[in-house]
Amino acid sequence: KRADSSLSEMKFCVLVCFLSGLLSVVRGEMYTSLLNVKQAVRVERKLIDYLRTYIDHELDRLEDIKRFYAKVSNLHTELYKGPAVTMANPLVAFTLIKRLHSEWLNVVYSNEALENLQALRSSYEEEEADLPNLEDLQGAAKGLMRLQDVYALQVSSLVRGRFQRVTNGESVDVYMPAVSVQLSGDDCFLVGKVAYEQEDYYHSVQWLEESARLFRGAGEEWSPENEGTLEDALDHLAFSHFKTGNVSYALSLSQELLHHNPMNGRVLQNVKKYEKLLVAAGPPRGTGLTRPSSSFLRTRDTYERLCRTRGSQRRHFANPQLFCDYFTNNNPALILMPAEREVVSLQPYVVLYHDFVTDTEAEDIKSLAQPGLRRSVVAAGEKQATADYRISKSAWLKGSAQSIVGKLDQRISLLTGLNVKHPYGEYLQVVNYGIGGHYEPHFDHATSPSSPVFKLKTGNRVATFMIYLSPVEAGGSTAFIYANFSVPVVEKAAIFWWNLHRNGEGNDDTLHAGCPVLIGDKWVANKWIHEYGQEFQHCCSLNPQE
Repeated sequence: KRADSSLSEMKFCVLVCFLSGLLSVVRGEMYTSLLNVKQAVRVERKLIDYLRTYIDHELDRLEDIKRFYAKVSNLHTELYKGPAVTMANPLVAFTLIKRLHSEWLNVVYSNEALENLQALRSSYEEEEADLPNLEDLQGAAKGLMRLQDVYALQVSSLVRGRFQRVTNGESVDVYMPAVSVQLSGDDCFLVGKVAYEQEDYYHSVQWLEESARLFRGAGEEWSPENEGTLEDALDHLAFSHFKTGNVSYALSLSQELLHHNPMNGRVLQNVKKYEKLLVAAGPPRGTGLTRPSSSFLRTRDTYERLCRTRGSQRRHFANPQLFCDYFTNNNPALILMPAEREVVSLQPYVVLYHDFVTDTEAEDIKSLAQPGLRRSVVAAGEKQATADYRISKSAWLKGSAQSIVGKLDQRISLLTGLNVKHPYGEYLQVVNYGIGGHYEPHFDHATSPSSPVFKLKTGNRVATFMIYLSPVEAGGSTAFIYANFSVPVVEKAAIFWWNLHRNGEGNDDTLHAGCPVLIGDKWVANKWIHEYGQEFQHCCSLNPQE
């Protein structure tokens, strides 16, 4: 029995270690995939049930307290105001003494409230492993700021649940959401605080301004779920304005803060400091907020302009070389069911194959991928690592010829004429984007000999075949930066392009990006096809410059 017990304990320890490792991977990455955000809704439903139970128990407890209050109040209203002979009654005297000695003690020091609260906390802790943590909150806040920047959205509009930008001096709707959610002062405070802690005062000023406005509007009303207060917002906002050079406004906000907390020594010192700076500098000069520069994103302006443009910039009527047709690729298997092909660009060569997958196939692919979704990585030298410029989760799917993945491989091979079997084609990568999910400008082909792309020992990525598995209401386009056009998400379609020239050199015009998802749940499946194995399918040119 002792040996069996030790074995059971060992198994339990192994299970705990496994679950701990699993949770360490999953937690802190909820914001990187909208699937995880949807799963969080189910967790909150449980928490709502726990809270309802707590409220019911507390209501029962309060009813008991109200009954005790009514009993004692009635005694003082009716009995104790009577003739003095009332107190001479030994029964009256006894009940008074007993009530003051024990009944009040039991009410005031009752453990029932603590027990109800402890039951709620225990239920909450059971779900804690599936709850978002600080990294998730920060990631979601950064996602909002990313959407604000890329789509030039007004923070004041976002706070009201609208997606608007200023065009020709007027607020114009970028998108009208079916469901509108307004943000609270505390919501804005937490977004501004994330920017503040990164010393990003361009964003912290805008979000904290809204936070202070909303807190002021709420007056002295306090909500137990809030982390921030008007004083917190003013404190962070004043310093943010100081760091952006707006000392006079920093002084004004600090003085307002002193009205709420006159004994705050640190703020008193700041007021003196700001006053001295203003005297030394003379009349205040107007300072505008300057957006932080990006060391990574050198093509930011082009990237954002293309993301903001709806649809492709390549118009078929403006360029007769671009066309739509029913494509068979001279393959007998496609004669009866040709593909609907739209040639989007000739340099680089980019085509859309409409209705490449069915609704059922798209759902099956997403279902297969869900258990294996992990935070997406990017090449970092010879290794791979997560990065803020790629926010999504992905999973790799293998498949036999009979499986849904195998059937997609066969279809891709028919359309492209390429050998997509592993290792000449990588396994199918399924990606789900998160809050403001995006992938900033990058090449699919390797640009360094040490890239992990070469681990398959099958050469570079000669072509990309990407399938749109879901619709997106707004945002999420694929933008080709140097080629100066973007392709919107087309549900069930697939986009194909060549990454390399015929001579094996990388095509710089394929620099592309996945624009942030504004509204929607974006799922794609990537198939990367390598050079080797294509010797008879995609021959080299006689011209070494081609």
